[in-house]
Amino acid sequence: MTTAQVDQDEPQPRILSYVKDVPNLCSLAGLACTVTAIYLSILGVYYGAMIGMIWAVAFDWADGLIARRMAGRTGKDRIFGGQLDVVIDIVSYGVTPAILLLSYGKFEPVFLLGAFTILAAAAIRLSYFSTYGLSSDSKYTGLALDNNSIVLVFLFLFDGFFGEAIFAYVLYSVCLLLAALNVAQIKTPKLSGNPVSVYVLASYTVSITGIYAWKLI
Repeated sequence: MTTAQVDQDEPQPRILSYVKDVPNLCSLAGLACTVTAIYLSILGVYYGAMIGMIWAVAFDWADGLIARRMAGRTGKDRIFGGQLDVVIDIVSYGVTPAILLLSYGKFEPVFLLGAFTILAAAAIRLSYFSTYGLSSDSKYTGLALDNNSIVLVFLFLFDGFFGEAIFAYVLYSVCLLLAALNVAQIKTPKLSGNPVSVYVLASYTVSITGIYAWKLI
């Protein structure tokens, strides 16, 4: 989605008038999951944070599906929704992994570089995507940011196989790899618009939620 400007000569609606738009409500629900994930990461409740992170992805994908199926949405609705998505994405897929990494690394200074790198890559990628959108073959340039959360949530299934200190650096390495892929000059498919991918994500979300909820008990 691009960040085209609306006609400034037209009267501006009230800011909160866009909250009643169902796709935007879905986006905000995803933001609530993200805030929960950040909070739990800081507390060190990582399994709970994983649940929040994967549900943030699920709501992120759902808002696009709902928007495409809704009749009567105006150009302004689409522009506002696109802008809202971009702002929430930087928090969900940039800030959240950065805080997760810092927290798991006990906020040691050495983890600051990794946190900055994954957040900077997310900001650069979102700025690039807002400028150029999808390529002519309807593919992304670089790895889409939602994959960051999908991968990290999967990675934490194996944290018990390593000592905490070793896993901290495994997490560090994966975050750096994801950041590199986010800004890499490679073509990746747009999975969120594929019905099969949506069903796979739904199954993954429910399964992951069950696994981590069991680990929390």
